[in-house]
Amino acid sequence: MGFIFDGLEAEEYDRNYSDGDLVRRIAGYFRPHLKTVLLVVAMVVLFSLAQTIVPIAVSHGIDLLDGNPTVQLVLALAGGIAVLGSIGWFFNYIRQLFSARAVGDVVLTLRRDAFSAVMQQDLSFYDQYASGKIVSRVTSDTQEFSNVVTLTINLMSQLLLVVIIIGVLFTINVTLALLTIATTPLIFIAALSFRWIARWTSRRAQRAIAKVNSTIQETVSGISVAKSFRQEAAVYADFIETNQLAYRVRLRQGITFNTIFPVLDILAGIGVAIVVYFGGVRALEGSISAGDWYLFIQSLNIFYFPLTSIASFWSQFQQGLASSERVFALIDAEPKVVQTAEEAIDHVHGQITFDRVDFSYRPDEPILHQFSLDIPAGQRLAIVGHTGAGKSSVIRLINRFYEFQGGQLCIDGRDIRTLDLAQYRQYLGLVPQVPFLFTGTVADNIRYGKPESSDDAVMQAALHLGSEWIEDLPDGLQTEVGERGSRLSLGQRQLVALARVLLQDPAIFILDEATASVDPFTEAQIQEGLDVVMHKRTSISIAHRLSTVQEADRIIVMRAGTIIEEGTHDQLLTQNGHYAELYNTYFRHQSLEYIEQVGTFADV
Repeated sequence: MGFIFDGLEAEEYDRNYSDGDLVRRIAGYFRPHLKTVLLVVAMVVLFSLAQTIVPIAVSHGIDLLDGNPTVQLVLALAGGIAVLGSIGWFFNYIRQLFSARAVGDVVLTLRRDAFSAVMQQDLSFYDQYASGKIVSRVTSDTQEFSNVVTLTINLMSQLLLVVIIIGVLFTINVTLALLTIATTPLIFIAALSFRWIARWTSRRAQRAIAKVNSTIQETVSGISVAKSFRQEAAVYADFIETNQLAYRVRLRQGITFNTIFPVLDILAGIGVAIVVYFGGVRALEGSISAGDWYLFIQSLNIFYFPLTSIASFWSQFQQGLASSERVFALIDAEPKVVQTAEEAIDHVHGQITFDRVDFSYRPDEPILHQFSLDIPAGQRLAIVGHTGAGKSSVIRLINRFYEFQGGQLCIDGRDIRTLDLAQYRQYLGLVPQVPFLFTGTVADNIRYGKPESSDDAVMQAALHLGSEWIEDLPDGLQTEVGERGSRLSLGQRQLVALARVLLQDPAIFILDEATASVDPFTEAQIQEGLDVVMHKRTSISIAHRLSTVQEADRIIVMRAGTIIEEGTHDQLLTQNGHYAELYNTYFRHQSLEYIEQVGTFADV
């Protein structure tokens, strides 16, 4: 059956916890709700007593009717049973009400902790693990965890009921009670034998659900690409394969759990048959009364049901423990970006210094080696180079998105690993090449970094990039952007992302070619706005446009993680080196001189 679970391996950050560790940790989440839990326990006690009293009352009623049968006695007995049933229903209602509240509060806290752990992870975590599987741990696994809690509360009720019933059985007949108890170990041995397979299949069932969620999320996110390449059938076939895998795993899990109760019921039935036989013989001999015999049979039925529930609990409990194990593994996953201190930051001037920095995304694939670079505060730096040269890695390290393995990176002379990251990033403004917008209006996305900003401040940030693009929006800044900005063009999304950073007014601008997705006219307008905002501020641009390169105070040319040339645009051209090659290959056709030589934009 191994092929059923192919593709459901554990993630690298998964870990195995003992049952004791998991139970103690779960109990820790209930500690703040101790009063509610005690109330639930009290209701469990009262409900169990009410359930037990009913057969006792019926037993005494049978003995009384046997000696003096009257209609009044029957009515009194029926009324008493109805009252006891109503009282039991009330206790059970209070138990269910406060149980739901306690479970809801605990799941709320657990999901908050899981999401907080997700937010604290660095970008390398998301590079390595599928977002859909992470989402599944925060949503599906925390919900499964709530089932464990409900099972635990029900177990308390069942345990108490078994203890009370055992006491009742001993009051009726000690021999029969001992005979009943003697059959119970077989039930527990059978139930515990399912424990390992239940935990094993439950782990893989949760991984299967996570894989389905991941496949769906990836498909929906990339649906436009799938349709563009007419790959709907292939995407559907991939989902069917994943869904079939989940089906097989869940079927195996279902078979495992659905086998438990039939086995336990068979054993319980054998136990009942043995006790009924010996008890019937004693009733015929007159050793016990008819009422006591009825009470014993009823108590026996009540006894075996919670007993089988308790026995099967350990196997079902593994499903919830497997889910909680996955959630706790996510919470306990150690971020690779670790700050050695959290020193406060009052102001950032913008000086950035790389001192012999070593960096790689994977141990066997170095990106930067002994990389050194000093960027004075207020300088406009452009970084150029072929794909894979390490340009994006430089800005990712400045943002502290990844951990470098050697050397030192300083901001204003202070080690970046000692800074309070939340404060530090307030002084950073990053505009990626592919902007991400959140569902809401254009104005909502512009003020994303400073939610307290007024409408006037938002408008002024947008106007820095020109007014024409705002006029082109159907409802101006109140235009809904749609999911991931789908209602806007790529150029409009880039303008919104730029305005978002302009409103933040950071000390350090990092532009991953922020004008690559706009037309030359809009680019010129944006450049005017950026010239104003970048004055006396540090800016770093990964350059794919000539305008970005020409406006820079300094250009560095990278190849294979090292700086091979640096200087101004004119200086680098005169060197006739790698930059001159890049200029003639990528930049020269964007120059006005070139356009004048070949004619018009249409001729280029």
